[in-house]
Amino acid sequence: MALFPRPASAQETPYFVTYSHRLEEPGNLELEFSSTYAAQRGGNDFVAPWLEIEYGATGWWTTEIYIDSQHTLGDGALFTGWRWENRFRPLMREHWINPVLYVEYEDVNGADKTMIEVVGFDGEADHAVRNAVASREHLHEIEAKLILSSDFKGWNISENFIAEKNLAHAPWEFGYAVAASRPLRLAATARPCNFCRENIVAGVEMYGGLGTTDSATLSGTSHYLAPMVAWQMPRGVTLRVSPGWGLTHPSHRFLLRWGVTYEISGFGGKVRKLFR
Repeated sequence: MALFPRPASAQETPYFVTYSHRLEEPGNLELEFSSTYAAQRGGNDFVAPWLEIEYGATGWWTTEIYIDSQHTLGDGALFTGWRWENRFRPLMREHWINPVLYVEYEDVNGADKTMIEVVGFDGEADHAVRNAVASREHLHEIEAKLILSSDFKGWNISENFIAEKNLAHAPWEFGYAVAASRPLRLAATARPCNFCRENIVAGVEMYGGLGTTDSATLSGTSHYLAPMVAWQMPRGVTLRVSPGWGLTHPSHRFLLRWGVTYEISGFGGKVRKLFR
């Protein structure tokens, strides 16, 4: 083993906005707490935490619940809604490009600031509205994504096209997210260690809006560039952090995202045994 170290197992991607083709393992449950801090012009800075509960239903289907909240400095904190996400992988074998279909239902209010995706003409000005006013707007939305993802020589390269629509009114809004990441070392060391380079994944992602069906454009839309790093610790724990910078005038000048993930292997089987 010392002479021929085994390749590292498939790594979790460190992305906050972009999705890859890697689904949750069947029967595994993943709990994740993440947050976004944003510097705000024309309003107060804010922190927007969210909780993710992800379950691998089958090898081709992963389902997930999001619970969103936010705290705006000098303006209080509030629960902003929930989301139900489903990802389906039509091709189970690895291909040069692996497609995944994504469908999500959102029940949030106008004060939601998690920025899990950026679509249409979403911008910094939308988050300058006071919570008491923004929270009066209730949004029931459907979101679809086409996820394309490839693994090549340790690299993961992923591209997402996003379409979102308010079910009550308004046109379709479009957005994108692209990302690339790689472990700092591909081959695992012969002895287990916490700070080995194969346990650290670094990458970068870029995301933003593409206008609407009424005006598909890059002009007047927000775009962000964000490097990131993830540290995969023992016992299923992963830490992630990502500073990001706005590239256009409507964007926030600075974002900081961080998150911690805990995976419970074989959760589905343990529950079935419990009630057997």
